[in-house]
Amino acid sequence: MVRSLKNPKKAKRKNKESKRGDGSSSSSVPSMPAEVWQPGVDKLEEGEELQCDLSAYNALHAFSIGWPCLSFDVVRDSLGLVRTEFPHTAYFVAGTQAEKPSYNSIGIFKITNISGKRRELVPSKSAADKSDMESDSSDSDEDSDDELGGSGLPHLQLRKASHEGCVNRIRAMSQNPHICASWADTGHVQIWDFSSHLNALAESETEGSQGSSSVFNQAPLLKLGGHKDEGYAIDWSPLVPGRLISGDCKSCIHLWEPTSGSTWNVDSTPFRGHSASVEDLQWSPTEPNVFASCSVDGNIAIWDIKQKSPVVSFKAHNADVNVISWNRLASCMLASGSDDGSFSIRDLRMLKEGDSVVAHFEYHKHPVTSIEWSPHEASTLAVSSADNQLTIWDLSLEKDEEEEAEFRAKTKEQVNAPENLPPQLLFIHQGQKDLKELHWHTQIPGMIVSTALDGFNILMPSNIQTTLPSDGS
Repeated sequence: MVRSLKNPKKAKRKNKESKRGDGSSSSSVPSMPAEVWQPGVDKLEEGEELQCDLSAYNALHAFSIGWPCLSFDVVRDSLGLVRTEFPHTAYFVAGTQAEKPSYNSIGIFKITNISGKRRELVPSKSAADKSDMESDSSDSDEDSDDELGGSGLPHLQLRKASHEGCVNRIRAMSQNPHICASWADTGHVQIWDFSSHLNALAESETEGSQGSSSVFNQAPLLKLGGHKDEGYAIDWSPLVPGRLISGDCKSCIHLWEPTSGSTWNVDSTPFRGHSASVEDLQWSPTEPNVFASCSVDGNIAIWDIKQKSPVVSFKAHNADVNVISWNRLASCMLASGSDDGSFSIRDLRMLKEGDSVVAHFEYHKHPVTSIEWSPHEASTLAVSSADNQLTIWDLSLEKDEEEEAEFRAKTKEQVNAPENLPPQLLFIHQGQKDLKELHWHTQIPGMIVSTALDGFNILMPSNIQTTLPSDGS
């Protein structure tokens, strides 16, 4: 149940090259050959420091909107359903965790010129020689537009709407992305219409709009005070536009039914079935009346909105269940992340048989703070943890000695899969402090965005589409 951000301070734009390694400066390149470091396995010796291998990313950028954000969401746009060419543009909403309640706001923002380069998994020698000179958004980007798919820094255009209290969680409706719901630490759930802000961002130019803006005093469409305490759990239905559920720290869940485009009826009788705080909620991707919940009581419950008690409830972890994610490409699969650092995958078709766990991992040693299935690959999911790691997993992978031999032949190097790391672990991203939430971009395959105490990262790992190069490469 690790949720609050420690010591929130307003972020300042700074050069992070010292933490990640400066690919454009020869002074930061170590004289000794670089080695792969395995988190939780290897230890840093005195005088050693970690440097990011930027050749592992198709894109990597960092930015901040001011105060740190515990929660954010990707806003669907009309720029294309499947976008693969750099540079990219993306829209977001995020809620702040400010030092004083009156300082808080919801940021509605657009990031343009998200540049990058699609890399070969087994680069040629010439490409490998050049990779040391490439960098993320903190570099000067001296490479040509053709080579990097855009050049220079991403452009941040930001508008802010005042918000009473810290934002515990925020979600944008997929069918009407200008409609957003926020959970406040004041105990209120609010519905917002950000169409004017999104329209202004869509029509605006990047020049002169970098990062700062005045705060708009905007009234929410609806403000619910029916919850007895603050909460963190909230989710829009992917099947019924406007249908919303919200859960609080007093174990109550409320259903919101839309009556028009801007009004809702909120059922005053809550769903009850947990004995402790409801931490996360997820609607079924295929059944419009079914949703799942998880709780500090260690249980996951499956509900039908036609009844106020769970259809089924089961012990999922030995500690708090912090987050859940329902796979939209394989709707029988439900992922859950726990306060003890473990996460599990369940096949809901096997619930009646007793043990529905099809995969269980104890890689992370600190609480799991976010988990989400890829919207483009049914077997892939991403996990963030309080250990400051964001990991990507492909459950279809197994250790294959023939495959390793083929990879060694292509690279002409001795490459062995680590014995002490799960073969399903595809990627480890670090460099952020106090990671809180991640989301895949549903319209840009391979793009993940994460938020932490020190701001946001946009990352596109180069190996999440396939684990081996094609025969023609």
